[in-house]
Amino acid sequence: MFEEAVVSVPVLAGRGAPPRDWSGRREPCEPGRRIGAWIAELSDARTLRAVALADDRELIDRLRELEELKAAASALQARAAAALDHSVRAAHAAAGLPPEQQGRGVGAQIALARRESPARGGRILGFARALTKEMPCTLAALSQGRISEWRATLLVRETACLTVEDRGIVDEEVAGNLRDLEELGDGRLIARIRKITCRLDQHALIRRAAKAKADRYVSCRPAPDTMTWVTGLLPVAQGVAVYAALSRAADSLRANGDARTRGQIMADTMVERITGLARADRVPLEVQLVMTDRALLAADDEPAYLSGYGVVPAMWARQAARTAGAASAKPGEAGSPPPSAGERAPGPERAVWPPTPAESAEPSAGAGVEDPATSVLWLRRLYADPSTGELVALESRARFVPSGLARFILARDRTCRTPWCDAPIRHQDHILPHRSGGTTRADNLQGLCEACNQAKEAPGWKAAAGPEDSSGLEGSVNGKQEPGTRHTVTITTPTGHRYRSTAPPLPGGPGTGG
Repeated sequence: MFEEAVVSVPVLAGRGAPPRDWSGRREPCEPGRRIGAWIAELSDARTLRAVALADDRELIDRLRELEELKAAASALQARAAAALDHSVRAAHAAAGLPPEQQGRGVGAQIALARRESPARGGRILGFARALTKEMPCTLAALSQGRISEWRATLLVRETACLTVEDRGIVDEEVAGNLRDLEELGDGRLIARIRKITCRLDQHALIRRAAKAKADRYVSCRPAPDTMTWVTGLLPVAQGVAVYAALSRAADSLRANGDARTRGQIMADTMVERITGLARADRVPLEVQLVMTDRALLAADDEPAYLSGYGVVPAMWARQAARTAGAASAKPGEAGSPPPSAGERAPGPERAVWPPTPAESAEPSAGAGVEDPATSVLWLRRLYADPSTGELVALESRARFVPSGLARFILARDRTCRTPWCDAPIRHQDHILPHRSGGTTRADNLQGLCEACNQAKEAPGWKAAAGPEDSSGLEGSVNGKQEPGTRHTVTITTPTGHRYRSTAPPLPGGPGTGG
């Protein structure tokens, strides 16, 4: 039964590049129709019932076959991406664009089609180019389902420092031996590639290390339970030195009776030495915390939104606001040593989630704010339409976005508005460009990351404020948003594909339980 119900999907990726008419026809060509049929059959009720009735051996066989199908599909994706890149570059060249602008925006189109951040588009396209132009053995192994997309990515990544000729040698020696390749885990695969790389070009690894040092950075990512990961990619000597300094501080304080765990001391010391604060739990709340007045003042349970993090419980937001209000306005000098063991200044503890039983009780009005003269808590009122949750628009006659309006856009959009991006907002972008008569007002502005703002400037990209209707991109005049709806932007790519982005609901708005 199971054998009859599961569709038999041929591995098309190994049969050569997709037909040229894939990129030019509005109706799906034959391969497109077949792929759609396979997707439908894989989710068909008969297939799902057959899975439930299969024995263990059959289930293992199906798992392996589906894994091979995923690999073959990723190989075909790479071929399609490379073909699109070639087609767009040829069209740009024919249009007279300079070489440095040819192919601009292709990576973003590919990423959106894959429902991924446009910022990843460059890496996806680079992977596709390397596979189709420089690594035929790796592409063949992926097309046949013999390796996963991740293992193919490792082969591309670890050979990026080599010349095309040397990369081809590694490709043939490693991916050309399918029997050995299938048995290699990630670590052994990387080790084998690097061993061959050292034999071919030791200086390539040295150049790679120098480039890695130039690419050092610090990032901040949300973690569960109102925590964050602050990550620094550093040269090994500097990274070891940072960790050793924090370790010594923790060992010293623990030896003197500090009750915190070693990890807690290291984390607090890092915050104190970087920010210059005397205590890590007294960080000023200058970040934007968007919450309703009911949640702040009347113990309402409507969740708040912390810019740069995400949704947080109302109780945590109230704790954070009280703690920030009690923070000292005179932080210690940067790099100053932490307080002596046991010398923990009085006052409310930092907001943590979940709270301890003692912290769960709501304080009386005004509790926690020790001295208004030194308070660093700022409350900014942002008014919302009670029927839609849309922030009330602000307007400026200037081309450049004033700081108040910029804060407004940050509060409304939270992260980059391009679908699936979620990167921090770097630019307040005019949806209808200023050069085309677009106004500097909230409904004609959107928050974008730098990469997405650059991508939309490529030829053929369009954006319009207002909901999309059946006739296309109607409902928008000079970027003015239709009343009664949350702010919406429709992006149209050069191929005519449309992607809609709607601003997230605000605390207290419709659909949030407020």
